[in-house]
Amino acid sequence: MTMRTAAGDIEIVSKLGPDERLLAFDVLDGLTRPFKEVPPKHFYDAEGSRLFEQIIEQPEYYPYRTERVILEACAEEIVARTGAAELVELGSGVPTKTLLLLDAMRDAGTLDRYVPFDVSESVLLGSAERLVEQYPGLRVYGVLGDFERHLDALPVAEGPRIIAFLGGTIGNFPPGSRRKFLRGLARELRPQDRLLLGTDLVKDPALLEAAYNDAAGVTAAFNRNMLAVINRELGGDFDLDAFEHVAFYDREQEWIEMRLRALEPMVVNVRELDLAVHFANREEMRTEISAKFTRERLQADLAAAGLRLHALMTDDDSLFALSLSGP
Repeated sequence: MTMRTAAGDIEIVSKLGPDERLLAFDVLDGLTRPFKEVPPKHFYDAEGSRLFEQIIEQPEYYPYRTERVILEACAEEIVARTGAAELVELGSGVPTKTLLLLDAMRDAGTLDRYVPFDVSESVLLGSAERLVEQYPGLRVYGVLGDFERHLDALPVAEGPRIIAFLGGTIGNFPPGSRRKFLRGLARELRPQDRLLLGTDLVKDPALLEAAYNDAAGVTAAFNRNMLAVINRELGGDFDLDAFEHVAFYDREQEWIEMRLRALEPMVVNVRELDLAVHFANREEMRTEISAKFTRERLQADLAAAGLRLHALMTDDDSLFALSLSGP
C-alpha cells in the first residue's frame, strides 16, 4: 500500500500472509509444553495497549519515564554522533519517545525517512499519517510483520541509519534467542549504521518487583488480558478471575518473570485449536521474562553478535540504559 499526501509519502509493506496466525501457533506450542507459556508479544491488543498506557503512569513503573529522560538528554548527541537520516523502530506501536529522536534529526537537518515495524496495520497507518503531517517532507515506510522473523523486509538503507529497539524489550528474549536476534540485527547494519538499544539495569530487587506489582493492580489486569485475547481470537473459555498475577525477580537469572497462577484445578478449551488444556491447582503459566543487564552482560551479548559498544547512556540513578553499537 502506497499513499502520497501533501505532507509526505507513506508506504506500508506486509510480511503477514492472509492465513498467517502467529497467536494460534504460539498458543498451541506454549500450552502443550510441560511448563506452559505464551510469549509477551500477544499482550498488545487494543485493551492491552490501553492498559500498558496506564502502567507507564504508575509511580512504581520507572522504565518508561527513565528511558524518556535519557532520550531527552541525549537525542541531540545521538543524532550528532550518527548523522542519521533514517530511523528504523522495531515494535514501534504509537510513537512517543521516538518523537524525541525525530525532532533531533529534523533540527539537525538530516531527517528523511522513518521505518516503523509492527504487527498492527491500523497502528502503523495511523502513526504514519500523523507523522507526515507533523514532519513535512518525511517519508514513512512501514513494515507490517513480526520483527523476530521478518527483518529481511527492511528497505535498503538510503542514508546513515539508526535501528532503535527501545523499552527494554530485548530483555524479553532468553539469552540464546537474544544473541541470535542481535546477530540478525547486526547483519542489517552497514559500517555507518548504529543500533540504539534500551536495556533495564540490574538493581535492588525490591524496586524491580514493585515495578511489576503496582498497587493499583494495572499490571495484574494487563497480564490477565492475555487470556481474554486467547478467548476472543481462538475461542477459548478461560475464566480470567480463576487466575492470579504473579511477578518476581529471579536472582540467579537476573530477570523478572511474570506468570498467571491457576487458583483451582480446571480444564480450559480452546475451540479453534481443538485443544483441551489441563491446569492443576496453583499451576503457573509464564507470560513474560524481562532480563536486567549490567554493562558487562550487554557488552558480551553485543560482542557475540559481532557488535561493538560505542556509547552507554544512563540516568543519574543508573536504573536504565541506552546504548549505541555498530558492526
